Amino acid sequence: MLIEFSKMHGLGNDFVFIDSRETGIHFSDTELQDLSISICDRHHGIGADGLVVIKRSDSCDIKFIIYNSDGSRARMCGNAIRCLSWYIYEKDTDKKTALRVETDSGIVCPVLIPRENNKKHMIRVDMGKPVFAPDKIPCLSKSPKVIDEVLNTEVEEFRINAVSMGNPHAVIFVEDVNGIDIEKKGKSIENHPFFPQRTNIEFIKIISENEVLMRVWERGAGETLACGTGACAAAVVCIDSNLTANRVSVRLSGGLLDIEWDGKDGNVYMTGPATHVFDGVIKI
Repeated sequence: MLIEFSKMHGLGNDFVFIDSRETGIHFSDTELQDLSISICDRHHGIGADGLVVIKRSDSCDIKFIIYNSDGSRARMCGNAIRCLSWYIYEKDTDKKTALRVETDSGIVCPVLIPRENNKKHMIRVDMGKPVFAPDKIPCLSKSPKVIDEVLNTEVEEFRINAVSMGNPHAVIFVEDVNGIDIEKKGKSIENHPFFPQRTNIEFIKIISENEVLMRVWERGAGETLACGTGACAAAVVCIDSNLTANRVSVRLSGGLLDIEWDGKDGNVYMTGPATHVFDGVIKI
């Protein structure tokens, strides 16, 4: 079977897109889990951090489903949502700059901001409200809010801040972001029983009231060059603790994301670029 695909990335966090609206081919969840493992393999497949499947939606402009490179299904992905916005704008004839996207974490609303002089278009995404309640993240804390809570692992003791941005995150402040053994530390936290659905981990350092440095370990994918929901989680933790201003540039390995949150009951807004790399056909 031949499948058409598009390769996209948001700050180096890369995805293979399959548009089932066009192919007319529909896979079961199990089939897509297996397909994501083979397609995302960087040696034997196309290579990506995740597989995105686009479907028609009864309630929104589009339905978005994403699988990690290990075959697990993710609920949301900020970088992939920005890529989706650019994909739809490029491919669809009506050229919508604002979308309502159905995801496993609810409705997400990206808006494309066109730019002139061949500069990359930016996409601003309404990421919804952050969730601090442990049972909603989910994590097994007895506190009403996980702030600077001790987590003992087989590697070391960590002090974590947990929040959900449509998927679980553990934000950890460190002195040297670039010097940490992120694979060793990331794995020990990702798979800790404290997070029954595993978690993404953000290792961050505050540079100024308007800038945060971050590396991310994503559940199901390992270290990636960028994570949109992770950047939101990092900014939310900093803003909620009055450590930064309400608008923060999060500097990731792949580039910058602009995150805004009023620190109250408002929604989080993420702004960043998306890139269409190439189109192709793969035999499966």
